[in-house]
Amino acid sequence: MKLKRFWILLFVVAALAAFAQETKKTVVYKLNIKQEISPATRRQVSQAFDAADSLKADVFLIHMNTYGGTVVDADSIRTRILQSKIPVYVFIDNNAASAGALISIACDGIYMRPGGSIGAATVVNQTGQAMPDKYQSYMRSTMRATAEAHGKDTIVTAENDTIYKWFRDPQIAEAMVDQRIFIEGISDTGKVLTFTPLEAMENGFCEGTAETVDEVLHQVGVDDYELIEYAPSFIEKIIGFLVHPMISGLLIMAIVGGIYFEMQSPGIGFPLGIAILAAILYFAPLYLEGLAANWEIVLFVVGVILIAVEIFAIPGFGVAGILGVSFMFIGLVLSLIDNVNFDFDGVHMDGVGVAITTVVLGIFGGFVLSLYLGKRVFSANSGPFKNMSLHTVQKVNEGYVSVDTRLFQLIGKTGVTQTVLRPGGKISIEGEVFDAVSESGFIEKGEKVVVTRMESVQLFVDLAEESAV
Repeated sequence: MKLKRFWILLFVVAALAAFAQETKKTVVYKLNIKQEISPATRRQVSQAFDAADSLKADVFLIHMNTYGGTVVDADSIRTRILQSKIPVYVFIDNNAASAGALISIACDGIYMRPGGSIGAATVVNQTGQAMPDKYQSYMRSTMRATAEAHGKDTIVTAENDTIYKWFRDPQIAEAMVDQRIFIEGISDTGKVLTFTPLEAMENGFCEGTAETVDEVLHQVGVDDYELIEYAPSFIEKIIGFLVHPMISGLLIMAIVGGIYFEMQSPGIGFPLGIAILAAILYFAPLYLEGLAANWEIVLFVVGVILIAVEIFAIPGFGVAGILGVSFMFIGLVLSLIDNVNFDFDGVHMDGVGVAITTVVLGIFGGFVLSLYLGKRVFSANSGPFKNMSLHTVQKVNEGYVSVDTRLFQLIGKTGVTQTVLRPGGKISIEGEVFDAVSESGFIEKGEKVVVTRMESVQLFVDLAEESAV
């Protein structure tokens, strides 16, 4: 009897487990990429995949609408997609151009809204001009490798010929970068390849069209699902804003400008505070991103100290100044690059170029802006901070001189040498000690002398008549 109850209980438990398995909803994690591809996008993608992994999501869906962005960040994103254990699908809701095309091709499935487009992945600069061929070569190989990562089928024909059919044709992916590539019936020479949804479906770069996310998931085979969407926090939005290359350049301008203004005015004041705040806003998000290491920040600070020492303690501009400028520049550049100490494996040259360009333009812009604002902001007549600067002129013809006038009154007075004059030394006049130079060479200590003249803030003396006798 007990054995019979055991089997009944076991059957009930198995039935409940099977029912629970059947009614479990598919967990779909959704990430929006509807902005320029930037370091902020890369950070959000990394966090979204980490969250999806922790939630044990079944599907990762990217809702995309972008005209592109930085290649180095897009490359990091496509690498994360290719390495994902969760199947990744993308819904191109209008545009997937340039870096967006690279990210889309990395996904397991591509779905497009009617009227959308994918392609045009030529590397361009900020003005829209095509970059040199070494940049295009890197992008071509990256597009090929991404397409090849999805594999190919081996087909043996009736004539025993072996044909390889790529899931995504690497040559087509490369044609989205290089206008020189000709593919009969697909790409003409002189035109960068861009697909409409139907063209993309015909050539294996789109699995279907859809109007909504629900339609995309239905085509993937997911109907009963729980949708969880990534939402960046306020802090993440601030960090994403600050790590943008343009904002980094503006912060560098503020650092340089603040240091320049501080050196033009006595004491410590408002410009130094601006420079410190800008430095914090520049390095803090990069430090949190894992880009700026402690030693890179220290290198920058040491550079600032060396420049200050060169200006205030050492005359001229020498080794300290050159080292200071070099340390500042290197610290700013390396903080923008994802390197480990001086190991640059995996660091792409286009990322290094962007970092150097950002720092150079920021420093140059900072100097130019400082010179311009120095005249405008602190103008004696109309500047908003005119009351913060001194504009009074002390003219010589009004009795203003740069030396102590009491020295002129000592001419003709008698004193006693406090030290041996060789010919320089010290004398005492009316209980006060002064530096003096002998007019007649060596004079012993304790001799009476008379002040003959004063030149360049220096007293000149000679033996008094009674001492000379």
